[in-house]
Amino acid sequence: MSERRSSNRKRILLEARCESMSPTHEARVDDLSLGGCFVNTYGQVQLGEHVDLQIQLPSGHWLPLRGIVASYQSGVGFGLSFDSMTDEETTALKELISTAKERKL
Repeated sequence: MSERRSSNRKRILLEARCESMSPTHEARVDDLSLGGCFVNTYGQVQLGEHVDLQIQLPSGHWLPLRGIVASYQSGVGFGLSFDSMTDEETTALKELISTAKERKL
């Protein structure tokens, strides 16, 4: 199986909220990159579905991002490919990736 990611990822664990066609549900963000992330959640999504995601930064502020569901594992979570990021969101995401502590496996 070939690697689909175009950006290096960082293994982190941050609180998040996501909203899609289903109600808003709590989540945690894992394996973050400029291209997307993995969202750990029990919430259900569909492949190709648009999702609004808010990641809680270490400062306590929330970073709003949007993306499309690229993969889904029932009861585990989903892979999200970011789209439509503003320059401000891209800058905040770059800063988060460069400063966040990487989690141990």
